[in-house]
Amino acid sequence: MTLATLADVLQPALKQGYAVAGLVTLGWEDMRAYVAAAEAEGVPVILQAGPSCREHTPLTVLGKMFRHLAEDASVPVVAHLDHGYTLDDCREAIDSGFTSVMFDGSRKPIDANIAETRTIADLAHAAGVSCEGEIGFVGYSGGEGSSGTDPEDAARFATETGVDAMAISVGNVHLQQDKEGGLDIPRIRAIEAVTNVPLVIHGGSGVPVEQRRSLAQGSNICKFNIGTELRMAFGHVLREAVNRDPARFDRVSILKETHDPVVDAARRVLRAFKGE
Repeated sequence: MTLATLADVLQPALKQGYAVAGLVTLGWEDMRAYVAAAEAEGVPVILQAGPSCREHTPLTVLGKMFRHLAEDASVPVVAHLDHGYTLDDCREAIDSGFTSVMFDGSRKPIDANIAETRTIADLAHAAGVSCEGEIGFVGYSGGEGSSGTDPEDAARFATETGVDAMAISVGNVHLQQDKEGGLDIPRIRAIEAVTNVPLVIHGGSGVPVEQRRSLAQGSNICKFNIGTELRMAFGHVLREAVNRDPARFDRVSILKETHDPVVDAARRVLRAFKGE
């Protein structure tokens, strides 16, 4: 078994100058393709179960799916809860076999965010599980606006919570379908100057690939979350498969056609995060 915690894969990334992809999953077809892509590239991968995934499939089932894939994988696989909003969310994930939980208290006042994140980090660590927290708020394309991470707040958050990884808001936006934006490098450098915790970029699909590559190799950003980009690739190939033969109705035969193209799309994502 190559099941790993978030700390297991991010600490080497921090020391050696690369990043690990947190790939947002929605079901068996994409998570299986992501592990195959990671094996082909020889890199670790973080399988992430976010809120929409959890609405579709119970955490208890997702934990078993992630762990099953990790059992036969030739690379480290992290079973990660993405955007857990409550203590109960995180506790259920830990009880379901997840090796990492992300508590999102970013909408809360900083004192509440720190206190709740600390409680969950302690709970996770007692169970041998990693914890990611978020300081500053990462907004949504066409929705809630972002609130950038203040470096002084980040320093306090990292010290007082004991998290293994810290998500920051530095120009990144969730659900962005293009790569026309870019991250705020001076803000990243200011945060790095006062913290030594591995940093995380949510909304990585909107970050230009060359900037992903340069930051993976030349900053403390050790984890990029990628969801929208791969969902778009999956949706495109699924639509082609359905439209190719309108009389076909067997979803297993249709979904099989998504595997190789999604593996290829995921491999392109993973390559940008490798060290030199």
